[in-house]
Order: sequence, then structure tokens, then C-alpha cells
Amino acid sequence: MEKVTPPKVKTLAEGSVLVAKQMQADAGQLLPEHLANLESIVFVREGECIFKMHNEEQILKQGDTIIVPPEVRHQIKAITDFKGVHFMPKEIKFKFF
Repeated sequence: MEKVTPPKVKTLAEGSVLVAKQMQADAGQLLPEHLANLESIVFVREGECIFKMHNEEQILKQGDTIIVPPEVRHQIKAITDFKGVHFMPKEIKFKFF
């Protein structure tokens, strides 16, 4: 089993309803599997990652965007050094596995 590493997270912008957070991981790092109660968007700002959702893996590269539906388990593995921006409602709740 691969070691799971929490991402480095930094708030980029915050409004009354939405927040944009940067998540960052080094090449090869596996981020925690989780789900959220609300829909969100992940935008790949730098690097490449494997985005696993619905038991399918998709390679995301710089400039790619993916919608993450509510209540769907998902996980990211950095292929190269990776920075993504996660756009989400401020009231979002996460459950980690």
C-alpha cells in the first residue's frame, strides 16, 4: 500500500459563498482519498496528476479541469510536481478514508 501524504494547501481567494484553494504535491505523492457533500471543480495549474474517480483513472495535465460531483470518492496522485486550484462552496464538508 502506498503512503498517503496530505497536500500543501493555501487559500487563494475567498468570497461570501465560494473559496479557491491551491493544493500542491510533489511528484509521486498520493493524496488522501475522500469525498465531499457538495460539487466542486479542480483545475490543474501546473504539472500532471492521475485523478481517480468512479474507479477510473484519468490523467490531467496543465490547463485541464474536472467537475467533482457530490458524494463521490476520489483521489489524486501527482505524476510530476503538481499544483491545482480547487474551487468550492465555503460550506463544503469532506470525509476522508
